[in-house]
Amino acid sequence: MFEIAELGQSVERDEYKKKASELRTQLLLIQDQLKDSQFPVLILISGVDGGGKGEVINSLNAWLDPHFMRTNAFAEPSDEERERPKFWRFWRTLPAKGRIGIYVGSWYSDPISQRVYQKIDDAALQVELKLINQLEQLLTDDGALIIKCWLHLKKDRQTSRFKALSKNPATKWRVTDKDRQHLAKYDVFLGIAEQVLTDTSTPYAPWLIVDGSDINYSRLTVGQYVLECIQRHLLSQAELKAKTKALVPEVLSKLEQHNLLDTLDLSVKLGKNKYKIELEKFQGKLNGLTRQALVVHRSSLLVFEGWDAAGKGGVIRRLTEAMDARNYQVIPISKPTDEEAAHHYLWRFWRHIPRAGQVTIYDRSWYGRVLVERVEGLAATNEWQRAYAEIVNFEEALLAHGMVILKFWLHVDQDEQMRRFKQRENITYKQFKITDEDYRNRAKWDDYQKAVNEMIMRTSSSKLPWILVEANDKYYARIKVIKAYCERLEKMLDEGKS
Repeated sequence: MFEIAELGQSVERDEYKKKASELRTQLLLIQDQLKDSQFPVLILISGVDGGGKGEVINSLNAWLDPHFMRTNAFAEPSDEERERPKFWRFWRTLPAKGRIGIYVGSWYSDPISQRVYQKIDDAALQVELKLINQLEQLLTDDGALIIKCWLHLKKDRQTSRFKALSKNPATKWRVTDKDRQHLAKYDVFLGIAEQVLTDTSTPYAPWLIVDGSDINYSRLTVGQYVLECIQRHLLSQAELKAKTKALVPEVLSKLEQHNLLDTLDLSVKLGKNKYKIELEKFQGKLNGLTRQALVVHRSSLLVFEGWDAAGKGGVIRRLTEAMDARNYQVIPISKPTDEEAAHHYLWRFWRHIPRAGQVTIYDRSWYGRVLVERVEGLAATNEWQRAYAEIVNFEEALLAHGMVILKFWLHVDQDEQMRRFKQRENITYKQFKITDEDYRNRAKWDDYQKAVNEMIMRTSSSKLPWILVEANDKYYARIKVIKAYCERLEKMLDEGKS
């Protein structure tokens, strides 16, 4: 799966100037075509210290139009980044469709460094590489082009390059103490790097290995490779678009045959007086628990899905009444903006992952991929079908970071929904909440119900189950949700003490 450029090559100065000029023209032309495409390009430049990564990246920035690209450099994580899952800082920098993102110090840097310095063992490294492969496959499945280049130097060449840089007053700053530490561990580093390259060079994101002995050669080789990869991807995407014009009819899964929602008892009620007592009790409890969670730096993420007029907004208001407004955010999800639509569908959700101890509440969520986008035909069949695994992996990454996650489906029957629709039409301050789209969605009740059932069955687990809420009675639904969140916070805090 590797692509290895010829080793030990060099390019004379005049030849380099001529080829670089030609290559720049071709890159600008292909970048112009790329601007109208439906995929982003990620260029990862990695390799040994002194291998010429900076020079190659500088050349790409000089050759390409900077208006449609961005270089992302990652060093040690900031406090803000440490408080979120490790991939958060990469997700927020992903380029939009038609744009190029260059990465120096990508998601490979930390696992390699940690293994070299024995902060993790081989088993932990394999876990990290598995997560990297999942990330890259998720992005390439959505059409992204990932170009990975590894600039290699033999130990003696690295040593001599460091000496030359150190002797020159204008360049000695480029050789750091960390570079010297890495040089001392060159053999260990090389063995681990070979393992990483082998395990992460995949058909959808292969590595190109380039000899970094001659900087001009490296520049031309990487630039030409980038050009060819984009050319091939533009062609393959055009062919794919032609093939998928005839949509494959949806095949309903056997999982959809059993209606989980029918098992809910929608007749359950809570009297008004009992509701007031319970609300005061659990809101007071929630206030204390969220303050404790802030102290121990444990963040929460609450997901609300449900039928139109099922009472999501009312539940969320009762939750937030009990919390410090400085420590939560409510994210209402509707049709994606142009910026959001230009990225992977999970991008806009990664952006709002809370800092340590804080709470993010999603009023509708990434599950739109397998609900509204599926039913309304906004996502192709293969897109929403693979989304189940993508969502599970996403949520597992958040859980692994120690986040508290609860997913609620608020369920009402069709009669109660219609009653609430009519009520909204007759109350002035609620009229904005009812639209023609609500009635149109109601006409597709059976299709949505099938999608909901499959969503629940394929994305529930013992660690992260769906909480189905009987919501015909708003009082009962509100208390059930607040009580469930309190119980989960109590469990988390108790586990932290043991």
